[in-house]
Amino acid sequence: MAAKPGTASTTYSPVDPTHKTKPSIFTDSDWVRPDSRGFQQCRPAFFRTGAVNSASGSAYAEFGNTKVIVSVFGPRESKKAMMYSDVGRLNCNVSYTTFATHVRGQGSDNKEFSSMLHKALEGAIILESFPKTTVDVFALVLESGGSDLPVVISCASLALADAGIMMYDLVTSVSVSCLGKNLLIDPILEEESCQDGSLMIACMPSRYEVTQLTVTGELSAPNLSEAMQLCLDACAKLAQIMRSCLKEAASAAEE
Repeated sequence: MAAKPGTASTTYSPVDPTHKTKPSIFTDSDWVRPDSRGFQQCRPAFFRTGAVNSASGSAYAEFGNTKVIVSVFGPRESKKAMMYSDVGRLNCNVSYTTFATHVRGQGSDNKEFSSMLHKALEGAIILESFPKTTVDVFALVLESGGSDLPVVISCASLALADAGIMMYDLVTSVSVSCLGKNLLIDPILEEESCQDGSLMIACMPSRYEVTQLTVTGELSAPNLSEAMQLCLDACAKLAQIMRSCLKEAASAAEE
């Protein structure tokens, strides 16, 4: 029987609602997020593997209005294999559709995101397992709704796993925006547009290793420390959702 794509969808948060939290530092008690989430509540996450039949592996991810699809091809003979290499090569490309943003016709490759995706994934892939060959990762942002790069990184990691690429662990990624004294996890576009600073972490939760850390704007030392812990906790819970998706796909393949 043909394998069915695995799916997983749930809401996750770095904060356990059964545990007491410290008093709120927010000065404006009436201020709410545009999508009515709590400050430390992530958007519902949906994953599906096997989204592209022609690819070696693929995944689709949807976080609120942010929608991403990633295709993985390879390992295949490297075009740059002029000399023998003991390790494989990883190529990453991130692009936007022409309808991904509110400004139509601006779809294009994002070289900065492509480079950051490569850095986030490279440390998690066992490159020695496919010498003299290349794995190509193509990420396409179908709709930009905020926190695009973290969603791309998580989705790409799932697609690599779906392709059977040997990895030390899944890579998950989450970002936090700082607006005044407020720390907002998994920000949407409206929040990113007025943030004072931001932190993005990509990590291997099972190994508790960070593969990518990016800080922009202004973040105080206490806020930076809290933001890092929020991201790491959320990454661990996001990994559980991704593993559930892979398990469902494996179970469907056995039927």
